[in-house]
Amino acid sequence: MSSSETSPASQPPPAGNGWRDLPRRSRGLSLRTLIILRWLAALGQTATVVVLVGMLHFPLPLWEVLTVIGASVVVNLMAMARLRQADGRLPDGRQTALHLGFDILQLSALLAFTGGLENPFCLLLVAPVTVAAASLPGRQALALGLMVLISTTSLFFWSMPLPWQSGTELNLPPLYRFGVGLALITGVVFTAAYAWRVAADAEKLELALATTQDVLQREQRLAALGGLAAAAAHELGTPLATIQVVAKELLRASPPDGPIAEDARLMLLQADRCRDILKRLSQRPEDGDELYTEVGFKALLNEVVDPHLGFDLDIEVVVRTPTGMAEPHVRRLPEVVHGLSALVENAADFAATHVRVQGIADAQWITVEVLDDGPGFAPDILPRLGEPYVTSRPQGKARQALAAQIAAAAARPPRKGKVAASQPPALDPEVIPSQGGMGLGFFIARTLLERTGGQVVVGQGEGGPGINRGARVTVRWQRRSLEV
Repeated sequence: MSSSETSPASQPPPAGNGWRDLPRRSRGLSLRTLIILRWLAALGQTATVVVLVGMLHFPLPLWEVLTVIGASVVVNLMAMARLRQADGRLPDGRQTALHLGFDILQLSALLAFTGGLENPFCLLLVAPVTVAAASLPGRQALALGLMVLISTTSLFFWSMPLPWQSGTELNLPPLYRFGVGLALITGVVFTAAYAWRVAADAEKLELALATTQDVLQREQRLAALGGLAAAAAHELGTPLATIQVVAKELLRASPPDGPIAEDARLMLLQADRCRDILKRLSQRPEDGDELYTEVGFKALLNEVVDPHLGFDLDIEVVVRTPTGMAEPHVRRLPEVVHGLSALVENAADFAATHVRVQGIADAQWITVEVLDDGPGFAPDILPRLGEPYVTSRPQGKARQALAAQIAAAAARPPRKGKVAASQPPALDPEVIPSQGGMGLGFFIARTLLERTGGQVVVGQGEGGPGINRGARVTVRWQRRSLEV
């Protein structure tokens, strides 16, 4: 998928991205957690100094060591002051990296004053890098790992002697210190890699759980919409019948060529259309509807496109297959028909002059691409596509045509015998009520298509007239999911 394309809403990243997706992890640790960990470290360092000086009487550079520990305490007090001003419960990746970097420098300074790589506590340098690998992006974790590498190299070349019992001097050969440094670096690398991998697996599991919850929520919303549709189909049946009866009476009582007869015929036409829509909404698979038959791939696309023809827009249907491969026959699933029809309607509403519906079938996949030459997806809409009530729909071609009919009917001159002032004002097609989209079309289309096993991806198109970028919506199924 190109950089200009993105999956709508919460669609998970493709599995093929692998390790390239992992550096996006940037949750970090909360400030409160970092403060607690540093207090524990400062307490442990202070207790170690007390034991070495007070009980074992080791000749420590006391003031230097206490100064380093005091610096850690001062930083923690400053962090606590900041905690009172902000919500420290929220993870912050940059803040975590800065605090862990300070901990590495503070621990390296302590080791420099107490024997360097000869000090067995040098193994504590593994801890900050492990935390970074488990909670920070790759660049920050790598930077902290390089800090530990530099600190280890510096401690190999310079450090104060290891404090030991009075009258005794412990001299370890350089080869031993080199081995300790090599072991430390090896431990950092392997421990950090292990923590990274565990965190990556946990993140994948968390993403899968979030995706599952999102799908369940969308299914529940769609089920609720289905209930509303069924209720609407039931409740609107009686008003539509009344409208048809009144329109027929008006048609019989008015001259055949008069304006009232024309209005009555328009009312009957629209009422019949509403009744057909309500009938399809309440149609069940077991009723034997023709939508459940088998059709050719191009015939299916032509059926999807047909309701949107005739509005000064060029809609092209193309089917491509490898040389020698016949066009597949697919199941005429209602989810596919309604979902693709909604995508084509969106493209027709936004397109300037041209919409192309392109079907591609190969040995493993069946793909449908809907491309238009309109302005493309707005940057603020693209990340949220697929969520309900997200829309930037313009005046659609079909809506404009119907609005023009209504405006023309309202603008007719008054009939003889009627007072001109009683004539309703002409309606502007640009302000016809209920012309704007509710933002549910793409949400419902995506849910229906994904229910059939399709993968929906949106992105910018191939460009259009002027500054138009165009839009592209791609739906892909495994061939066995659709083919008969």
